[in-house]
This record gives sequence, structure tokens and C-alpha cells, in this order.
Amino acid sequence: MNFSKRMDRFGDEVFLALDERKRALEREGKKLFNLSIGTPDFEPPLAVRKALAEAAMDPANWRYALRDTDELLSAVCDYYARRFGVVITPDQIASCYGSQEGMGHISLVLCDEGDTVLLPSPCYPVFIAGAKMAGAEPWYYPMTKESGFLPRFSEIPEEVARRAKYMIVSLPSNPMGSVGTPELYRELIDFAKRYDILILHDNAYSDILYDGREGGSFLAYKGAAEVGCEFFSLSKSFNLTGAHISFLIGRRDVVAAFKKLRSQIDFGMFLPVQKAAVAALRGPREPVLRQCANYEARRNALCDGLTAIGWDTPRNAGSMFVWAKIPEGFETSAAFCLALMERAGVVCTPGSGFGPLGEGYVRFALVLPPEELKKAVKAIDESGILKNKGESGR
Repeated sequence: MNFSKRMDRFGDEVFLALDERKRALEREGKKLFNLSIGTPDFEPPLAVRKALAEAAMDPANWRYALRDTDELLSAVCDYYARRFGVVITPDQIASCYGSQEGMGHISLVLCDEGDTVLLPSPCYPVFIAGAKMAGAEPWYYPMTKESGFLPRFSEIPEEVARRAKYMIVSLPSNPMGSVGTPELYRELIDFAKRYDILILHDNAYSDILYDGREGGSFLAYKGAAEVGCEFFSLSKSFNLTGAHISFLIGRRDVVAAFKKLRSQIDFGMFLPVQKAAVAALRGPREPVLRQCANYEARRNALCDGLTAIGWDTPRNAGSMFVWAKIPEGFETSAAFCLALMERAGVVCTPGSGFGPLGEGYVRFALVLPPEELKKAVKAIDESGILKNKGESGR
């Protein structure tokens, strides 16, 4: 079988090898601290689970949905007004099966073969995969330690900006955990208007910010709805990752085109899942705030613990991830991840999977309680991996 040349644009060799070794260690009975995948270990709200279960008992809800219900669209509009102070209308909303699926398909709506798109580096891998599926050419704007892991628009050449179709901005960022500022968003909107670029804002972590910071919406800034959209997800705020509930929200023509594409491949979100989404959006905010405090305690336990044993790991400002530079002596992030798993039982994700500027870093997901994270730190310290300068990781 000769598969399409499109498949040659993707590779999974590094991650496949790491996953196979993780499975082998599990079979051997080795104690592992799995901090590789960003799947929350907190429970979904009881009201959300009940709403889904009750709706699933109605046989009528097992038919094709065909569209987003009026109840769901109203709940999204009300949530945006209450949570973000943003007034939107139903024609500015389109559901999708998680932001990953949405980001994976949006390039097919916006791009032709050879078009240029602006992607952050490092970035979440689907940003790259979506562009490649459409045959677009990524131009990576740097998100480095020197810039606070934030965009610097002056570093994007004018000739690149003039030919770019869209720009993805993801703040709070995955994997770095950096958080945008009002000044940055205003500069972003001015930049988009100057060069006629569509902005796609990934807003998956608006409820996970630390040290008194408050999350918001890109659409809250004047002119944002004229130049862009954002993907808003229920996965991390409400621990609904397996349900894959997300929305593209913003500029009407983009939302309409996205709906048109999805109508060719989908019959609408399962109605009980829509009921669950409504329950989440209309539920109390206090549990979300408590959960954020729990994530902050986890961040402190991991970052402060690693720094205390000699691995300088600054506290991130938001998201459920910690971005750490690999110790000296290791040639690649994948080699370090393998050594860390073998010697300390700590599983994390190599930065090489997050684009060209990800190499040299690893990402930890805050998916274990503080007590377990402290044990993971102890295991790293006792393994000696920070002292051996990579002797077993080349």
C-alpha cells in the first residue's frame, strides 16, 4: 500500500520509542511518576456527570444532533458575558471535538498549498500538524526565555508578515506556561490589522493562572473580533478532557466557514455531551478557583523542589505545565527524558516535540498531587542524574 505523501509530513519516532520504554518499565513493576500527558486527575463536577447521564437515558438524544442546540449556544453566550465581559451572538460560535481537533482542521478552511502561517515556537504540536495537513508553510516566531516566552512582533520580518494568512497565539502557553498582558494583546491586534492577518487564539488555560493573575479572553480587547477568533475549551477548567468540548468563537465569516467544513465530516456533537457542556457553563465558579489553587500548590512543589536539588526551574505563570531546561551534558531532550525515566522513574515530554525551539527543554504536566511531586523530586535527586552530567543519557 502506498500511502499519501501527506503522511510523510509527520513523524512520531521519538515519542513512540519513549512510550514503548515506559510500557516496558511498567511491566517490570518500576514505580513511575507519569508527568507526560496533560490529562487532569481532578474529577468533573458532579452536576455535569449527572446532566450527561440523565440525557443519555433519553433515547431521543441518541439521534444525530445535526447542529449546536439553542440551549448550548445560549449557555456559551451567557458564560462569555459573565466570565469575560464579552458580548457574543450565536452566529459567532461553532462547536468542535476539542481544541486539538479544531486547530487540526482550521488550516483546511483558511489555507491553500504553499500559504504562510505564523506559529509560535515552542508550541503545542497540533498547531504544526494542522498547518502541514493543509500544505501550508509554517514560519516560527520565537518564544524564548529572553522574551519571557512571549511574542516579539518586531522579530517577524515585514515580508513574512505580509504573506501570512493567520497567526496562532496560545496564552497561557503550552508548554512554557507564559501569560499575555493587555499591552501584548493590543499590540497583537494592531499587528494583525497592519498586515491583514487572522489571529487564532488558543484559550485552553484561562482558568489556570497563578500568583493572583486573572485569565481572560482575547475577544475582550477592542478590535479583536474584527481580526480573529479563539478556541475556548472546557477540558482543563472542568476536567472534561475525554468529552472533547471546545468552541471556535469570534469573527463571523471564519466561524461560518469552519461550520461549513465540519458539516462535510460530522453530524454534530452528541446531545448528552451538549447537555454536559451546558451544566458546566452554568455551574458555580468556586470549584474552578479552588482547583486553580491546587494547581498552584503543585507548581510550587515541583518548581521549588527541583530548584532546591540543583535543577533551576523557575515558576511558570499559568497553565498546567512546567517548562524546564535540561541539565548540562545531555545532547538532546529525548535522551534526557529516557535517562530520567530509566533512573528516576519520572516520565516527562521532550521539548523537541514542540517545534524547532523546543529542543533543550522538557515539559512536566502537573497531574499528580504535591505529595507525589515531592516524591518525584526526591527520586530525581537520589538518581544522581543531575550530578552525572549526562553520562547515561548520550
